[in-house]
Amino acid sequence: MDTKNHGKIPYYGDLSILSSYKMVVGAKQLRKALEKGTAQLVCLARNADPAITGPIEAQCKAHQISYGWVASMEALGHACGIDVGAAAAAAVSE
Repeated sequence: MDTKNHGKIPYYGDLSILSSYKMVVGAKQLRKALEKGTAQLVCLARNADPAITGPIEAQCKAHQISYGWVASMEALGHACGIDVGAAAAAAVSE
């Protein structure tokens, strides 16, 4: 599982304030975190496939988990410190 401890995500600002959280990057890992109940704050990319982001958004709403949108997959991936785009990412507790 890809995790990062810090980064900047557009519209959320500096995530270093979430130093007690790890970042889970990618839709698959995010869905696992939602199922386990460890996702705290979810970020979704506006230009990602709605077939990927839609179910994640619905799951966030169902479990009352905060979520928001970022400009692009590229911006989200960069913010999470990876060299590729990401459709979704989340701050998680362990």
